[in-house]
Amino acid sequence: MFERTYRQRLHTDLARWEGEGVITPATGAAIRSALPPLSAAVNIATVVGIFGGLLIAAAFLAFIAANWTVIARPVRFAILLAGIVGAHGAGAAFAHGDRKALADIAACVGTIVFGAAIALVGQMYHLGGDFAGGMMLWSAGALVAAAATGSRGALAVALAAGCIWSGMRMFEESQAPHLPFVAVWLSAAGLAVIWNSSVARHLVALAGLAWWGLTQSAIIDRFSDHTTLATFAAGGTMFLGAGLTLTRLQRETLRQFGQTLSTYGAFGLAIACALTTIAETLLHSTLGNEIWVVLCGVAGVILCFTGAAIGRSAGMAFAGAAGALGFVAIAGWAPEAASGEPWLAYALLLGSMLCLVVSGMLDEVQPRVVAGWLGLAATIAAITWAVRGSLLRRAVFLAVAGLAAVGLATALGKLMPKERPR
Repeated sequence: MFERTYRQRLHTDLARWEGEGVITPATGAAIRSALPPLSAAVNIATVVGIFGGLLIAAAFLAFIAANWTVIARPVRFAILLAGIVGAHGAGAAFAHGDRKALADIAACVGTIVFGAAIALVGQMYHLGGDFAGGMMLWSAGALVAAAATGSRGALAVALAAGCIWSGMRMFEESQAPHLPFVAVWLSAAGLAVIWNSSVARHLVALAGLAWWGLTQSAIIDRFSDHTTLATFAAGGTMFLGAGLTLTRLQRETLRQFGQTLSTYGAFGLAIACALTTIAETLLHSTLGNEIWVVLCGVAGVILCFTGAAIGRSAGMAFAGAAGALGFVAIAGWAPEAASGEPWLAYALLLGSMLCLVVSGMLDEVQPRVVAGWLGLAATIAAITWAVRGSLLRRAVFLAVAGLAAVGLATALGKLMPKERPR
């Protein structure tokens, strides 16, 4: 994602090291020659072409909708098929001319027309009103198109339609989780690994986090009172642990996918901790029989510590501690805390986010550090300005927590070696 910036910094460092005599010019030249070529950047002409393709797709669908009642059924069906075939044919032509970005958007347009065709054909022939089933068919078709063409846009359509399908099934049937989506997600994850594409990795990780959010919403909808954010926290913890474990494998594509997955897991955990404190949902724990949520959270923590043991990484161990503290605070708090303020839960949440920051710093992973700091800031703000309870007591709690942090920092400063000046 930041390959171009990294290359610029590397070339600057190589020139400085050569000037300082740290490396020889021959070594610097060998490092530069070993770097793979950068992918071509998207230029203005390509952006305008993508914009034009989207406008053509919108115009096509608007024309069909405007003349829907005056066009005979066989002709409607033929036009829809022609739109799908034409879009993919244009994509093939662009791919043959090495216009990869335009080929990608053409395949994406083809999958969008395919989704519209499903809806229009269903209305035209008075098929069953199972809208969720139509979204499932759209997701499957877009996933096949993505696998056949390598289109990241088609993959995005497949994951978006899959999330909508899964969410509708959970709310219609009042059951969560909707496990068939996992098959779609794993298929998309496999494509992201095979392609070794940064865009695809981010799409897959984002869709997975969205599915955990939909699952959380379905569980909340099932109860009449408030529930915790334990489901979303379990998803974030599981993504964090699974991603960190993947970073210890030998295959580079799996390591990169694991890095992306762990980053989204860190942000998911931070969001869950912050929202829990803001909404004070931890006072109303109604997980009930959702044992699978607990198992997912525990599995995420175990995976973090497994990765730490494999790589002997203190950063991963702190990530496991962050997941454990955050999940216990969100899922384990009992309703009897309603008579007072949940000081223990606040302390666990703050400890979780602090561990996340330390984990990112030890592993030198900036996004994890950012996630931890954002979670810390939101949690501290929520504790300070919460409506319930005494503001004076909150001030005392924050002061004690601050003094404990300063004491810990002093102890760590004496135990850890001093940084050498540059």
